[in-house]
Amino acid sequence: MPLRGARYGLSLALATALLAGCSGAADDRGEAEKGDASTRASASPDPGGGTGAGPSPEEALVPDPARLPKTRAEARDLIDRVIAGPDSFGPGVVKRSPYESDPATWPVLGEDCVWQQRKPAYSVLATLTRSFELPAEPGKGPVRLGAVVTVHRAPGDAAWEMAESIEESMRCPTQQLREGELIGSMVAAALLGGESTQTASEDSLSETGQYRSSEFGGPHHYSWQQAQTLQFTVAVTGKGAKGRTEREIDDLVVQAQSAMLARLESAVEKQS
Repeated sequence: MPLRGARYGLSLALATALLAGCSGAADDRGEAEKGDASTRASASPDPGGGTGAGPSPEEALVPDPARLPKTRAEARDLIDRVIAGPDSFGPGVVKRSPYESDPATWPVLGEDCVWQQRKPAYSVLATLTRSFELPAEPGKGPVRLGAVVTVHRAPGDAAWEMAESIEESMRCPTQQLREGELIGSMVAAALLGGESTQTASEDSLSETGQYRSSEFGGPHHYSWQQAQTLQFTVAVTGKGAKGRTEREIDDLVVQAQSAMLARLESAVEKQS
């Protein structure tokens, strides 16, 4: 597959409908975000620059235009204020080394369903990934965690990233994250803002499945969540290990995702 957006143009609304009968896989979204939107930097899934749905008016985030980043430096400053730290996951989580990704790269899913590092898309003002670990303890292996924040030039670009994430899940039922790491047997779900109890973002995606590692064996539980608001996407990944329950991994992911969304709202909302 070429870089994201170069050939596939699934809108999030269409992809959401397809998910009902689909089982796919996700990239190591907590490892970094994502593909090439250079061919559609000003495009969006609908004329309004969004996906055709969103939180109800009383719940929608009202940003202050002066607080929205317009340069790479401003985008990086916002990321530093929003992205998760060890405390965002809860007690016991520590930094892994290397802690932060190279801001000049992000992963792209190849035709062979193997993730590769490429130059960020034109639509991306800045992106950063941090890596964490809940250390091993008696009877339990280490949990590998990741968090990423990406700032796009426009809301439409962020919405395309969400749609393309679903397309990747359907296209590659098994994916290689890096040498010796695979994910598969994925079950995906999507909620637009205002659907069910999803009011924290405009769009939200989640996937769970099986994680296998040459170092830690498997299969173990794999959990990923990604959300989009305005021109921003935030994502968290959790990779299970021996003795770790699904609930334990999911709770770590949800807690960090919620913390980042709250920080994002605080960073850009219009002050009353």
